[in-house]
Amino acid sequence: MPAELSWGPGVWRAGELGGSRLQALDTGDAALNAVLPGGGWPQGALVEVLQPQAGQHEWGLVGPALAGLQAALPGQLLVLTGAPCQPFGPALGARQLDMSRLLCVQSAQGDGPALLWATREALQCADVAAVLAWLPDVRSAHLRRLQIAAHAHNKLLFVFRTPRAQQESSPAPLRLLLEAVNQEGGNLRVHVLKRRGPPLSAPLLLDTRPARLTALLAASRERARLKREETTPLFPQANVHALLDRIAHLDHH
Repeated sequence: MPAELSWGPGVWRAGELGGSRLQALDTGDAALNAVLPGGGWPQGALVEVLQPQAGQHEWGLVGPALAGLQAALPGQLLVLTGAPCQPFGPALGARQLDMSRLLCVQSAQGDGPALLWATREALQCADVAAVLAWLPDVRSAHLRRLQIAAHAHNKLLFVFRTPRAQQESSPAPLRLLLEAVNQEGGNLRVHVLKRRGPPLSAPLLLDTRPARLTALLAASRERARLKREETTPLFPQANVHALLDRIAHLDHH
């Protein structure tokens, strides 16, 4: 009989969610941490995020981790390359992010090669803690270079692209697809397209709105519910007429 195979602690089996030799950064959401190898965003690796509309959900997804990173590394910067719009200070402040430590890099004509160069340079900078790059048309070969640079310099790297890239190959060890929803339990559905481990059976529903906004929305819904209860009659109108008819009929007998 063949000898029984013995799996060492460093061996990953494809049917299990892989651990990570890289440092993992808390995402700020326990449910999301639970489905990511290592239990968080992988430091020193490329995270590719696909979404239909740039600028809509990035900060809700990655903001908690970046706020924690700023708190842990007070002397370092967050670099944004090719951001679709200027970050809005009050909104980021509500997510505990320090605008004074954000560096935005743009190309005069949105030139892809220039933004790629800036992204690679930022990954190599000792004063940079994380890089967020909006590169909708980047090629797989360029993504591979970014992955190598992030790994070599142990940087947190997010690259944002459009859903059409879902059909293209990617060297990113972690790929996500975002879908905006409007449900009481959350506002963002996250599909895990690629991770080290088995496919995720169902997407995650996350509430990425700031805590204060979530509380205000909950209070608004409660006020609306109470108002409906105050204005709704005890009996529907048709039932009231039927009840009066029955009372009149009883009086005649």
